[in-house]
Amino acid sequence: MTAVYPELADLGTATVYEAGGRRGCVEADFIQIVPGSRAAGPARTVRCGQDDNLMVHAAMAQLEPGEVLVLTMPEPRPVALVGDLLATQAQVHGAAAILVDASVRDVEELAQLGLPIWARWVRVRGAGKDVPGTIGEPVDVGGVTVRQGDAVVLDRDGVAIVERERVTETLASARERAEKETVKRARLRAGALSYELDGLHARLEPEG
Repeated sequence: MTAVYPELADLGTATVYEAGGRRGCVEADFIQIVPGSRAAGPARTVRCGQDDNLMVHAAMAQLEPGEVLVLTMPEPRPVALVGDLLATQAQVHGAAAILVDASVRDVEELAQLGLPIWARWVRVRGAGKDVPGTIGEPVDVGGVTVRQGDAVVLDRDGVAIVERERVTETLASARERAEKETVKRARLRAGALSYELDGLHARLEPEG
Protein backbone atom coordinates (compact mmCIF):
# COMPACT_ATOMS: atom_id res chain seq x y z
CA MET A 1 0.00 0.00 0.00
CA THR A 2 2.85 2.41 0.76
CA ALA A 3 3.78 2.48 -2.93
CA VAL A 4 0.54 4.24 -3.82
CA TYR A 5 1.29 7.44 -1.92
CA PRO A 6 4.08 8.87 -4.11
CA GLU A 7 1.79 8.35 -7.10
CA LEU A 8 -1.12 10.07 -5.36
CA ALA A 9 1.20 13.00 -4.60
CA ASP A 10 2.31 13.18 -8.24
CA LEU A 11 -1.27 13.05 -9.51
CA GLY A 12 -2.16 15.96 -7.22
CA THR A 13 -5.11 17.04 -5.14
CA ALA A 14 -7.34 18.20 -7.98
CA THR A 15 -7.07 14.96 -9.93
CA VAL A 16 -7.48 12.82 -6.82
CA TYR A 17 -10.48 14.83 -5.66
CA GLU A 18 -12.23 14.64 -9.03
CA ALA A 19 -11.40 10.96 -9.52
CA GLY A 20 -12.64 10.18 -6.02
CA GLY A 21 -16.12 11.42 -6.79
CA ARG A 22 -15.53 14.98 -5.59
CA ARG A 23 -15.26 13.85 -1.99
CA GLY A 24 -12.80 14.85 0.70
CA CYS A 25 -12.06 18.45 -0.27
CA VAL A 26 -10.79 20.29 2.80
CA GLU A 27 -12.60 23.64 2.76
CA ALA A 28 -9.99 25.77 4.49
CA ASP A 29 -7.06 27.90 3.38
CA PHE A 30 -3.66 26.49 4.21
CA ILE A 31 -0.23 28.03 3.71
CA GLN A 32 2.26 25.87 1.86
CA ILE A 33 5.41 26.47 3.91
CA VAL A 34 7.81 24.85 1.42
CA PRO A 35 7.07 26.26 -2.05
CA GLY A 36 6.61 23.64 -4.72
CA SER A 37 6.23 20.79 -2.25
CA ARG A 38 3.64 18.07 -2.54
CA ALA A 39 3.06 14.99 -0.45
CA ALA A 40 0.71 12.13 0.34
CA GLY A 41 0.52 9.51 3.04
CA PRO A 42 -1.71 7.85 5.61
CA ALA A 43 -2.91 10.15 8.34
CA ARG A 44 -1.55 10.05 11.87
CA THR A 45 -4.33 12.01 13.56
CA VAL A 46 -3.69 14.16 16.62
CA ARG A 47 -6.27 16.13 18.60
CA CYS A 48 -4.45 18.53 20.90
CA GLY A 49 -5.86 20.31 23.89
CA GLN A 50 -6.95 23.84 23.08
CA ASP A 51 -3.91 26.05 22.43
CA ASP A 52 -1.64 23.22 23.61
CA ASN A 53 0.85 20.98 21.77
CA LEU A 54 1.62 18.34 24.40
CA MET A 55 0.12 15.71 22.11
CA VAL A 56 2.32 16.76 19.19
CA HIS A 57 5.34 15.87 21.29
CA ALA A 58 3.69 12.58 22.27
CA ALA A 59 2.83 11.77 18.64
CA MET A 60 6.50 11.80 17.67
CA ALA A 61 6.94 8.56 19.64
CA GLN A 62 4.16 6.88 17.61
CA LEU A 63 4.92 8.31 14.17
CA GLU A 64 5.54 5.72 11.46
CA PRO A 65 7.66 6.52 8.38
CA GLY A 66 5.58 7.86 5.51
CA GLU A 67 2.71 9.16 7.62
CA VAL A 68 1.20 12.62 7.41
CA LEU A 69 0.79 14.20 10.83
CA VAL A 70 -2.65 15.81 11.01
CA LEU A 71 -2.64 18.22 13.95
CA THR A 72 -5.86 19.73 15.26
CA MET A 73 -7.40 21.43 18.28
CA PRO A 74 -11.04 21.60 19.39
CA GLU A 75 -11.19 25.06 17.82
CA PRO A 76 -8.70 26.11 15.12
CA ARG A 77 -6.86 29.18 16.36
CA PRO A 78 -3.64 31.02 15.43
CA VAL A 79 -1.49 29.31 18.05
CA ALA A 80 1.74 27.66 16.90
CA LEU A 81 1.59 23.89 17.39
CA VAL A 82 4.80 23.32 15.43
CA GLY A 83 8.13 25.07 15.17
CA ASP A 84 11.62 24.16 14.04
CA LEU A 85 12.36 21.61 16.78
CA LEU A 86 9.17 19.58 16.41
CA ALA A 87 9.45 19.65 12.62
CA THR A 88 13.02 18.38 12.89
CA GLN A 89 11.80 15.43 14.98
CA ALA A 90 9.05 14.69 12.47
CA GLN A 91 11.51 14.70 9.59
CA VAL A 92 14.02 12.47 11.39
CA HIS A 93 11.30 9.95 12.21
CA GLY A 94 10.12 9.79 8.62
CA ALA A 95 7.00 11.95 8.36
CA ALA A 96 5.86 12.48 4.79
CA ALA A 97 4.33 15.84 5.72
CA ILE A 98 2.57 17.80 8.45
CA LEU A 99 -0.88 19.34 8.17
CA VAL A 100 -1.44 21.87 10.97
CA ASP A 101 -4.98 23.15 11.53
CA ALA A 102 -3.48 25.94 13.62
CA SER A 103 -0.26 27.96 13.33
CA VAL A 104 3.39 27.25 12.79
CA ARG A 105 6.34 29.47 13.53
CA ASP A 106 10.08 29.51 12.69
CA VAL A 107 8.95 29.62 9.07
CA GLU A 108 12.34 30.39 7.54
CA GLU A 109 13.86 27.45 9.38
CA LEU A 110 10.95 25.22 8.37
CA ALA A 111 11.42 26.16 4.72
CA GLN A 112 15.12 25.35 4.93
CA LEU A 113 14.35 22.03 6.61
CA GLY A 114 12.33 21.06 3.54
CA LEU A 115 9.74 18.86 5.22
CA PRO A 116 6.42 19.51 3.46
CA ILE A 117 4.21 21.46 5.89
CA TRP A 118 0.83 23.10 5.44
CA ALA A 119 -0.55 25.39 8.14
CA ARG A 120 -3.69 27.46 8.58
CA TRP A 121 -1.67 30.40 9.96
CA VAL A 122 1.82 31.63 10.69
CA ARG A 123 2.00 33.21 14.13
CA VAL A 124 4.58 33.75 16.87
CA ARG A 125 2.25 32.83 19.74
CA GLY A 126 3.32 29.50 21.20
CA ALA A 127 1.29 26.66 22.67
CA GLY A 128 1.24 25.28 26.19
CA LYS A 129 2.29 21.75 27.10
CA ASP A 130 -0.23 20.85 29.77
CA VAL A 131 -3.48 19.56 28.28
CA PRO A 132 -3.84 15.89 27.25
CA GLY A 133 -5.56 15.08 23.98
CA THR A 134 -5.79 12.04 21.72
CA ILE A 135 -3.76 10.29 19.04
CA GLY A 136 -5.37 8.07 16.44
CA GLU A 137 -8.95 9.25 16.89
CA PRO A 138 -10.97 10.85 14.06
CA VAL A 139 -10.49 14.61 13.72
CA ASP A 140 -12.24 17.29 11.69
CA VAL A 141 -10.31 19.53 9.31
CA GLY A 142 -12.10 22.04 7.12
CA GLY A 143 -15.38 20.15 7.31
CA VAL A 144 -13.86 16.76 6.50
CA THR A 145 -13.53 13.95 9.02
CA VAL A 146 -10.05 12.45 8.85
CA ARG A 147 -9.49 9.02 10.36
CA GLN A 148 -6.22 7.37 11.23
CA GLY A 149 -4.95 5.79 8.01
CA ASP A 150 -7.03 7.84 5.59
CA ALA A 151 -4.93 9.15 2.70
CA VAL A 152 -3.96 12.82 2.89
CA VAL A 153 -2.89 14.44 -0.38
CA LEU A 154 -1.36 17.93 -0.30
CA ASP A 155 -0.06 20.39 -2.87
CA ARG A 156 -0.33 24.04 -3.83
CA ASP A 157 -4.03 23.66 -4.61
CA GLY A 158 -4.91 22.50 -1.11
CA VAL A 159 -5.76 19.28 0.70
CA ALA A 160 -7.76 16.22 -0.39
CA ILE A 161 -8.67 13.30 1.84
CA VAL A 162 -9.38 9.78 0.58
CA GLU A 163 -10.98 7.25 2.91
CA ARG A 164 -8.56 4.40 3.57
CA GLU A 165 -11.02 1.87 2.11
CA ARG A 166 -11.16 3.79 -1.19
CA VAL A 167 -7.48 4.48 -1.80
CA THR A 168 -6.93 1.71 -4.35
CA GLU A 169 -10.03 2.46 -6.42
CA THR A 170 -9.44 6.21 -6.25
CA LEU A 171 -5.86 5.78 -7.44
CA ALA A 172 -7.04 3.70 -10.39
CA SER A 173 -9.62 6.34 -11.31
CA ALA A 174 -7.05 9.12 -10.90
CA ARG A 175 -4.63 7.33 -13.24
CA GLU A 176 -7.37 6.97 -15.84
CA ARG A 177 -8.32 10.63 -15.49
CA ALA A 178 -4.69 11.76 -15.82
CA GLU A 179 -4.23 9.66 -18.98
CA LYS A 180 -7.35 11.14 -20.56
CA GLU A 181 -6.17 14.64 -19.69
CA THR A 182 -2.81 13.96 -21.33
CA VAL A 183 -4.57 13.06 -24.58
CA LYS A 184 -6.95 16.00 -24.28
CA ARG A 185 -4.12 18.44 -23.55
CA ALA A 186 -2.37 17.39 -26.75
CA ARG A 187 -5.56 18.03 -28.73
CA LEU A 188 -6.03 21.43 -27.10
CA ARG A 189 -2.47 22.36 -27.98
CA ALA A 190 -3.29 21.40 -31.56
CA GLY A 191 -6.13 23.92 -31.56
CA ALA A 192 -9.17 21.93 -30.46
CA LEU A 193 -11.70 23.52 -28.10
CA SER A 194 -12.99 21.94 -24.92
CA TYR A 195 -16.37 23.44 -25.81
CA GLU A 196 -16.51 20.96 -28.69
CA LEU A 197 -14.51 18.06 -27.25
CA ASP A 198 -16.68 17.88 -24.14
CA GLY A 199 -19.94 18.37 -26.00
CA LEU A 200 -20.68 21.54 -24.03
CA HIS A 201 -22.29 23.25 -27.00
CA ALA A 202 -25.26 20.90 -26.59
CA ARG A 203 -25.98 22.52 -23.25
CA LEU A 204 -26.38 25.94 -24.86
CA GLU A 205 -27.70 25.17 -28.30
CA PRO A 206 -31.25 23.77 -28.60
CA GLU A 207 -31.72 20.59 -30.62
CA GLY A 208 -33.23 20.83 -34.05
